[in-house]
Amino acid sequence: MSHVTMTTDKDCLFLFGGDAPWSAKAWTASDDRVRGGKSQSYLDCPSEGGGKAVFHGTLDITALGGAGFASQRTVDDRAPPQPQQHWDLSAYDGVRLKVLRQGGDGKKYTLTLKDEEVYKRPDGRDQSTISWEYDFVSPTEGDGSGKDGDDQVLYVPWADFKPTYRGKPKPDAPGLDLANVRRISLMMRSFFGQQEGAFRLEVAYIAAVKNSSSKAARPASVASSSSSTGYPEKGGNGGVRSEPKSWLTWMCGIFK
Repeated sequence: MSHVTMTTDKDCLFLFGGDAPWSAKAWTASDDRVRGGKSQSYLDCPSEGGGKAVFHGTLDITALGGAGFASQRTVDDRAPPQPQQHWDLSAYDGVRLKVLRQGGDGKKYTLTLKDEEVYKRPDGRDQSTISWEYDFVSPTEGDGSGKDGDDQVLYVPWADFKPTYRGKPKPDAPGLDLANVRRISLMMRSFFGQQEGAFRLEVAYIAAVKNSSSKAARPASVASSSSSTGYPEKGGNGGVRSEPKSWLTWMCGIFK
């Protein structure tokens, strides 16, 4: 199975959704049960190859003393010694993510990238590697806020992805290797006991784009939630932010 080569317009590369229809087969659970927790996550597509994905489950923080996480990540479709899959996103300036308001719960989620191959330890768990993370708050159905009508479209420049290692900030990490992105994941976690229980997030698409547009800007609340982590302002891609240009990335816009 391959879900890596997915091209559309030169200014927009749909990774999931849009011209690269969602498939639950491209994702797998990576929950805290590998560490003795009880959280569970799922990624459903209402119809295989459909236009959206539903990330949902239950975050249990009792088993790990207030901690916990539930996540869905892209599968590794090649077994060692063959090299794992990768996306070359070096020609793009960031990620555009469209989150649907339908069923939204207003909780904080994390979009994560990895640029290293991940192998299994002898105990069956994944080896620890650096993760590049961006936190965002999902829209709440019917609250009247958000972007793009009833939904929310986020633009995340590469510099806003912050490096972590085993859940802790890693400010001395080398820059994100955009030519070699190995995994993409969606995560729900407790943020030190701040949230737990059932969660639900509907995503229309995840796309790499060359520039942001006025209809895909970061809401102030999302920017604040990321900067409050205490991570340095400079991040991957040499800490260079891609400034929006005067023209729109129209190809992504047609799916709003």
